Amino acid sequence: MAQLDRFINLLVTNNGTALVMSEGEVATVTIKDSPRPVMKQPLTSAQILTLVREIAPANQPHALDAAGGVRFEYSSADGTFEVSLTQNGKISARIQPKTVAPNAGKANTPNGQGATPKAGAQPPATPAATQQATPRVEAPRTEAPTPKAAGVSNTGNRALDRIENLLRTLVGNRASDLHLRAGSPPMLRASGEIAPLPNEQVLTSDDIDTMLNALMLDHNREEFKEKNDTDFAHEIAGVARFRGNALRDRKGTGAVFRAIPAAVVTVEQMGISQEVQRLCHLTKGLVLVTGPTGSGKSTTLCALIDLINRTRSDHVITIEDPIEFVHESKKCLITQRHVGVHTSSFKQALRAALREDPDIVLVGELRDLETVSMAIETAETGHLVFGTVHTSTAVSTVDRVIDQFPPDRQAQIRVMLSESLKGVICQVLCKKIGGGRVAAREIMLSTPSISNLIREGKTFQLPSVLQTSKRLGMVTMNDALIELVDSKQVEPQEAYLKATDKAGIINMLKQRGKDVSFADADDARAAGASNEAPQKPAGKAGAAR
Repeated sequence: MAQLDRFINLLVTNNGTALVMSEGEVATVTIKDSPRPVMKQPLTSAQILTLVREIAPANQPHALDAAGGVRFEYSSADGTFEVSLTQNGKISARIQPKTVAPNAGKANTPNGQGATPKAGAQPPATPAATQQATPRVEAPRTEAPTPKAAGVSNTGNRALDRIENLLRTLVGNRASDLHLRAGSPPMLRASGEIAPLPNEQVLTSDDIDTMLNALMLDHNREEFKEKNDTDFAHEIAGVARFRGNALRDRKGTGAVFRAIPAAVVTVEQMGISQEVQRLCHLTKGLVLVTGPTGSGKSTTLCALIDLINRTRSDHVITIEDPIEFVHESKKCLITQRHVGVHTSSFKQALRAALREDPDIVLVGELRDLETVSMAIETAETGHLVFGTVHTSTAVSTVDRVIDQFPPDRQAQIRVMLSESLKGVICQVLCKKIGGGRVAAREIMLSTPSISNLIREGKTFQLPSVLQTSKRLGMVTMNDALIELVDSKQVEPQEAYLKATDKAGIINMLKQRGKDVSFADADDARAAGASNEAPQKPAGKAGAAR
């Protein structure tokens, strides 16, 4: 029995005319021209696609086609129904009882309602590389019926086509980000470098406004109008999800889109160590994944949650802004909440999570004092909590968390953190030799000595403990960077640029006979002053690894 059958049964037993599901809204059944909600939680695009795919015939394309949607018939114990899936700014699905009037619906649609597309019709959406090479034809957009409820004009449809083609190009070029700015052509960031797309026209502020309005949900449009910033997500079925940010600068409207792979990455693909993987088997505690913006924190968390989903039978709640990687329930029950859509704030969702029977909670960002405090308390009360912080080292992560609190509470927080903090994974992305990027990870795991230093406020001694605890799986950032240099994945200059301890990395490179003439004079002098004695053990250990 398909999940939608129970809602279809409600539709039939109440003599309803349509079951409607729209992204960011609750599902409704239209009864006597009045929509009646049939669930409490708004639906995400991924949930709608999953529900529709379950009832789609085997020969029906699951992705949205160039005309904006797919249509088919579905038969159940309650009768035969017409199903349409459309994307006009957001994904919507409409299910209604099939009418038996002769020739119904054939006059206005190219292929006839519920029919399999005929030969020569616009083909369904293809993988990203094919879509990039063959631009979508806009003409069928005006021929296909567009639901009036969506309120999207032909101009909006053309704008949606334009921005989605740019997003397909982003994926097809294996780039990470798409930048739209008034006065510049669209630009892609690939392998860390930003460059304009060839043969693209310079965008105006109005161009970007029109594209964003075709893409964003109503609440994002309102937030953007009020605050000149908003975060949102968009999905192109069969291609990828995208995290978007709309902004205004001195030239007008701008936007940035980050590509999120459609497939969930695994710990094996990420090369995450066994010691870090063991953190996923804890029953309680706090695990922090840290690093600057764009360092791959979300991807690492995705891999860890996927490992939990495959190996445990628990309830996982993720609180994100916006939802990035979509996790379908495997062995675990997965609940994903979008801040601003499904809940008002991180702290509100975290407070509510304690009443939702969670085992694991992922907090997309520990932004403020109250959220940090609740995350630590949640970890102490028998839950495993994952979170992110924008810090560059394990030491600065501990200091940042403690410094969030007023001085009179810091001693208490040090004690709580020393008991609840189970691991810190701090990472940076380095440009890889030959193209692409690779992560260097500093790893700090909870041991009695680590906990004692945090409790006593002696965090400055943490790096030395990391260096002497390599057998336990701990790694300093310099060791991680030098390992990438030794394995010829990263150039010495790139390792130097990404290091926080510049003097230390210079000494380690010198011991390997590497040219360090690119180093800043002050860093080189500092390396000479500290010289070899403290660095020899680290250098030898790095080489052994």
